[in-house]
Amino acid sequence: MALVIQGITFIHQYIYSWLHTTPSKTPDALRLGVISTAQINPAASQPSLPPEVVILTDLVIHPAESHPSVILHAIASRDLSTAQKHQKKYHFSKAYGSYQDLLDDKDIDIVYVSTPNGLHFEWAAKAIRAGKHVLLEKPFTANADEAKRLVELAREKGVIVEEAFHWQFHPAAHVFRQILDSREYGDIICTKAAMTASPGIPGGDIRWEFDLAGGSAMDMTYALSFTRFALHAQVPQEIISVSVRPSKDDPRVDEAMYAHIDFVGPQGNPVHSRVYTDMAREKVAGVIPRVWELPAIEVETEKAIIYFYNAMMPHLYHYISIRNKTTGEVSYKKQYSGGPLWDNVVTSTGEKGGNPHWSTYRWQLEAFVDAVKGKTPTYWVSNEESVWQMESIDALYKAANLPVRPSLGTKL
Repeated sequence: MALVIQGITFIHQYIYSWLHTTPSKTPDALRLGVISTAQINPAASQPSLPPEVVILTDLVIHPAESHPSVILHAIASRDLSTAQKHQKKYHFSKAYGSYQDLLDDKDIDIVYVSTPNGLHFEWAAKAIRAGKHVLLEKPFTANADEAKRLVELAREKGVIVEEAFHWQFHPAAHVFRQILDSREYGDIICTKAAMTASPGIPGGDIRWEFDLAGGSAMDMTYALSFTRFALHAQVPQEIISVSVRPSKDDPRVDEAMYAHIDFVGPQGNPVHSRVYTDMAREKVAGVIPRVWELPAIEVETEKAIIYFYNAMMPHLYHYISIRNKTTGEVSYKKQYSGGPLWDNVVTSTGEKGGNPHWSTYRWQLEAFVDAVKGKTPTYWVSNEESVWQMESIDALYKAANLPVRPSLGTKL
């Protein structure tokens, strides 16, 4: 279950940062500014973490600490005292009481934006206009129109904006795709991807707010991402059906979504895909949370069924199983470093193939820093991919007779 593994990721990164000393920073290190303290847990220094909390320390702070070319320069909150508290705790050089004040800091090179979904476009656009490179949390924007406008703005200003689909940077994801691309098991016939929250996301959480681009298809966009990644797909060829379970508080917000979609497969053949997202997955017998339901994708090919378990955060634990349809035999693969893309890469810490203890967020930062420095990143989520992802989400909402998530009226 997604919220549990987000909590476990904190423990993983806490232990990693405790066991490994912070590397010396290089003279050309990039100065990082973090917009929003909303995802920092007040108890983030404690390993006993409530599972419902997403931790900013895992998303960017610990990865930045372990990267020799990134400096924790500034953090901003809408409340100065809150920013100052986190500045002291996480050793940022500066704290700001408004996001704009941070963007006005000319020493900042890169900005991480983790505002609510509906504010992604506004603050990423302002950062781009300020000449900053942007690592932007998923989903990229509230809708496809905003995504296109943001990409065009970044091109105009000559800066990088990258959607933080961190899981795609991990070596396990590349092994999964290599298995599919090899065609050893034939063409892909169909896929099934799911991401759920059990216990459900608490009431009052911003992910339930329509005006802030809430909804399961938005927050749990990973399930669609797994599918498109496996298929090298752009947008749906056809949406067969979409059923939603609406929020009791706002029927415009999808508590759960069940979608049947046809994509064009890697060899040009049609592939039927099922995507299931659920922000309030029922407990077994109304009592036991389904903590074993980690985000995953199953791909059926002509000769095998290939299953990637915990595709979202494979650094904690994962496996890729391959069940041969003819013999019934099952083989397993795991990959925590190296792999098809990283194997011969000497990373920023001097380790060939990277560090097996790195989180998906740390692998992502490795590539992001390389791109900002003008190097060719080992892996990259293109802006076109981000636009296609948002176009696909918009299409799902339209097919479900729900409104596309709204823009907040910004003129940027």
